[in-house]
Amino acid sequence: MHPLQKYSVIPRLPESLSSLWDLAYNFLFSWKNEIQEFFAQMDPDLWAQSHHNPVWFLNHLPQAVLEELAKDTFFLDRLEELTLLQERYNSDTSTTIPLHSPDKGPVVAYFSAEYGVSLALPIYSGGLGILAGDHLKSASDLNIPLVAVGLCYQQGYFNQYLTHDGWQQERYPYNDFDQMPLSLVRGDNNSPLYISLNMQGLELTFQIWQARIGRIFLYLLDTNVPNNPQEFKNITAQLYGGDLQMRIRQEILLGIGGIKALHAMGLHPKVIHMNEGHSAFAGLERIRIFMHEHQLSFEAALELVASSSVFTTHTPVPAGNDRFPPNLMQQYFEGYANDLGLAFKVFLALGRENPRDDTETFCMTVLALKLSRFNNGVSKLHGKVSRSMWKKVWPQYPVEDVPIKSITNGIHIQTWIAPDIAYLMRRYMGSTWQDNPHTDRIWSKALTIPDAELWRTHERLRERLVDFARKRLKQQVMARGGRRMELQIAEEVLDPQTLTIGFARRFASYKRAYLLLRDKDRLLSLLDNSKAPIQFVIAGKAHPRDNEGKKIIQQLVQLCKETECRGRIVFIEDYDMEIASYLVQGCDVWLNTPRRPLEACGTSGMKAMINGALNMSTLDGWWAEAYRPDNSLGWAIGQGEEYADNEYQDFVESQIMFNILEKDIVPLFYAKDKGNLPREWIKKMKAQFAALGSVYNGHRMVEEYARKAYMPAFTNYTRLTEDNFAAAKDLSAWRMDLMTKWSNLRIRNVQSTTELELYVDEQIEVTAEIQINGLRPQDIQVEIYAGPLDHEGGFTARKTAPMQPAGELGDGWQLYRGTVSPMHSGKFGYTVRILPSHPLLLDPHSLGLIHWA
Repeated sequence: MHPLQKYSVIPRLPESLSSLWDLAYNFLFSWKNEIQEFFAQMDPDLWAQSHHNPVWFLNHLPQAVLEELAKDTFFLDRLEELTLLQERYNSDTSTTIPLHSPDKGPVVAYFSAEYGVSLALPIYSGGLGILAGDHLKSASDLNIPLVAVGLCYQQGYFNQYLTHDGWQQERYPYNDFDQMPLSLVRGDNNSPLYISLNMQGLELTFQIWQARIGRIFLYLLDTNVPNNPQEFKNITAQLYGGDLQMRIRQEILLGIGGIKALHAMGLHPKVIHMNEGHSAFAGLERIRIFMHEHQLSFEAALELVASSSVFTTHTPVPAGNDRFPPNLMQQYFEGYANDLGLAFKVFLALGRENPRDDTETFCMTVLALKLSRFNNGVSKLHGKVSRSMWKKVWPQYPVEDVPIKSITNGIHIQTWIAPDIAYLMRRYMGSTWQDNPHTDRIWSKALTIPDAELWRTHERLRERLVDFARKRLKQQVMARGGRRMELQIAEEVLDPQTLTIGFARRFASYKRAYLLLRDKDRLLSLLDNSKAPIQFVIAGKAHPRDNEGKKIIQQLVQLCKETECRGRIVFIEDYDMEIASYLVQGCDVWLNTPRRPLEACGTSGMKAMINGALNMSTLDGWWAEAYRPDNSLGWAIGQGEEYADNEYQDFVESQIMFNILEKDIVPLFYAKDKGNLPREWIKKMKAQFAALGSVYNGHRMVEEYARKAYMPAFTNYTRLTEDNFAAAKDLSAWRMDLMTKWSNLRIRNVQSTTELELYVDEQIEVTAEIQINGLRPQDIQVEIYAGPLDHEGGFTARKTAPMQPAGELGDGWQLYRGTVSPMHSGKFGYTVRILPSHPLLLDPHSLGLIHWA
């Protein structure tokens, strides 16, 4: 039986409380702690029950309580203060980034398959989503003209619970969007705005939910609408659920549907930022629109789209890059390829590393790389790994010239810092420190925080973590129908005075949570040391189909139950943003053990750092660039070695980990003076604030994206679209002419006048004769490619120096001349190469054209 009519019943807020809705429907509450505290103080138990969702909270607050609050003068004054705080924040237009569109609309559209903004919006699984949420918050704080697009998952990611023997089980609760800080986007007649796209010849309809993230709007697409068949409704059922068929449908919706949704709302961003390859189809849809609405050729539209697109890759693990077999692509894209005027084989080549291999799968990462002129990894090491991983897309280039740069991730500090630590920083670093967290000068003041104040604050946070862990463990025991003895044990686990090590992340096997189990005797010895004990708090989920990850969780949970470990090692179920906050704010040491170089960045360590926890990690991701060899900021497991034998690597690095714990960390933590303060430990805490705080934060990250990627892409878009896309058409024609003539370029008679022995910094003059085959000198860029050599005569590093035209030789030959100097003593060599050159070409390597002497 179904009702004839459905209603959404909401509480009748007294007029004086109506601005509560304004606070509730802006996720600014997720990083303005005073707003969260305001809601929590109304009814702490109900606030906890709501999972910090102010809309659900207000909808479940008894009417009598609301009427009583409406008469509370102090409450009303505080409500007015917070409403003004939010209004001032939203209306502030100041920015340090000159990125403004003449039409006052958004300049950048940010696409991501998941967003970790708040517990109140559970549409994230891990680091990728949390990073996307932090990106939006920092973009809001910096006033970047950006909108975001994602999917609104009815069930989101799963909730984790464990059986008695520690095996992970999954539960998929339904999200009620009407009870979340979301608003349905409506059309002119106030009915939901429905948008359609073609899915295998059938019409797929979706609606859009809007979330306000400070000054940023996040638009989430939802296929669970009445007109759709059930298989289409299920497209937005679960994050990363289903098979390849489901994945390709989700990515068509995100990319193609996302562009359609923006246009339907009258939003026309000039730049798109694809956060991972899931949204790469957005580039294709932009090409299709430019072709159909502005009569551009495919080549001209591609140049325009690629020149105004940004792509960030997040995973060096092959399984993390979506690939679809050709027959599946044909089911969904044969007609789309025709619409682009492409033969299907040519269309498939857009997603292949080797365009001529008809058996190769269609890779979303490859498509994104080819449809963007700014590509980046998320740490310096990851940028290097990505260049090596995707070098086949640009087969003629040395790996260091592969056009993938790096912008290291950062965290949104106000979201992740404990209010107690933030208060200390406000006192000693200035009241505006959070407005400019990417300024070195401000962070140097962290050294002035008194040792006693910092340590007592940190101890309170550790006590808070212990209290939280006990409550959660008790809930876990009760949910499993545990015995009274188990409840008593849960109430007594951990010691608020003991050195506490946190380990929490996705339980993928390459993250190696099992290293603790490699030497059980040494682990038990550390746990059983009555004078200097340690304890571990562990959390994390394995993918539902990752049985290897589930086995690791089971082994750790069974270890927690052993008599020698009971109370010293705990596993907290259902890792989410709330658990993460307690852990990074309350631990003394943050342990990270990925197999180098498979960790792209690892931002959880940054969150721990900003709260005073010290990192112990393999030299992977961000820690490879943040770590100092003198251990002044934390500890490294190994020296960045990469092993061919995984088993041997696990053995070696587990031994190093236990050595650091036994010889460095435990003695340093318990070395306290007469005031009971571990002075050298506190010195490290403050040193990492001063050295790392200004670098590994979201404001620095977003500002770097804005200056290095968004602004050049926006400038190119503007120039290419002027005068009815004249420059885009010119660039396309130039590229087509270049490609027809490129193979006939020639280099001959490369000479230098220098002897075979020379001094460091001594100049070498190099000349070469270039046959430019009907091209203009300004169409090419001739360079000396030079550097030190290894024992086999290969370049170990390189620098390039331009060569200039020095006269015509006849028959189309030109003389070029340039100079270069050796950087160091030792073997040194050079060669000459030609690259394409055009004023609108952001990176000469992006076209994949190169000619070597």
